[in-house]
Amino acid sequence: MTETRQDLPCSNCGAQLTYSPGAGSLACPFCGAENELPAAAETLGAEDIRELDYHRAVADLLDRQDIEETAALACPGCGAEVTFGPETVADECPFCATSLAKDMARPHRHPKPQGVLPFAQTEREARERMKTWLGGLWFAPSGLSRFAEAGRPIAGLYLPHYTYDANGTAEYRGQRGDAYYVTRTRTVVVDGKQRQETYRERRIRWRPVSGRVRRAFDDVLVPASDTIGPVGDRIEAGGRSWDLAGLMPYRTDYLAGFRAEAPSLELKDGFERARGTMDAILERDVRFDIGGDAQRIDRMRSDYREITFKHILLPVWLAAYRYRNRPYRVVINGRTGSVSGERPYSAWKIAIAVVLGVLVAAAVAYLALDA
Repeated sequence: MTETRQDLPCSNCGAQLTYSPGAGSLACPFCGAENELPAAAETLGAEDIRELDYHRAVADLLDRQDIEETAALACPGCGAEVTFGPETVADECPFCATSLAKDMARPHRHPKPQGVLPFAQTEREARERMKTWLGGLWFAPSGLSRFAEAGRPIAGLYLPHYTYDANGTAEYRGQRGDAYYVTRTRTVVVDGKQRQETYRERRIRWRPVSGRVRRAFDDVLVPASDTIGPVGDRIEAGGRSWDLAGLMPYRTDYLAGFRAEAPSLELKDGFERARGTMDAILERDVRFDIGGDAQRIDRMRSDYREITFKHILLPVWLAAYRYRNRPYRVVINGRTGSVSGERPYSAWKIAIAVVLGVLVAAAVAYLALDA
């Protein structure tokens, strides 16, 4: 669900300010005036972001100041859910440019953002990254880079995510395997003659074990929207591409000139995804706790307590283009500049590559036979 972009007026000419990635200030695109962020914001960081109680949120018991209600509408063009601000009566979908009217929207409640990771890549840098990526694609149609880059709009968008903290425990029963070796003999043929030789055979001796492991989880990251689908999954890279230590307490200043998508994934469903990540880590811990040369886990029961969460916004640049009436999207990480996207293929380039491969294989086979 995409909220309308945040509008802040320039103190010099009244035009709408935009946040300047990397500069930490608000800039006017018309008169060039720079408006610094409040000094108080510069002294805050990730450690100042407040965690919210997960169980209270699921039970709809969060304090009123931690909840916001917006008007949301499912886009008929691409299925994305777009959120309207209080003063907006019409908008367009940032993912497919379909025109939307607020009178068809429905109320949507969700936790307010607690943190934001500001843009570090400028629009110009994002365009260069996209152009380089498109130009380096194998088997892409000729001129794709120029076609997709020239004049195509590129939008700065904050994607919603949840982070979960929890104290996890796992009780287990299993088996520890310790390796040992026995000496065996076998018959081999050497120069047409049979002979006996000895060798060592590795075996595993198993014994039952049980125990419990504990781990404190911090900031397990889960996308709170599937709007950009597999492209977003690749840009996420399991959360490793986001420097969450750079999170700032949420301020609308960081959103000036950008859009911010509201979460469409329920908080409880998000925790189930986070639990899958945490269960995998606890299983690894269990195997380490069992020790030995091999491990078998017959039963493992995980439990999570003191669960808290944050709703945070992470930055991407999003570009959409159509090639032969088919839509494609390119996503650029707004912090690192890493690129992921959808792309077309050139059938004739692939065909030529296949023919050349066959000719090379035939030439190698011919030379081998001739030798």
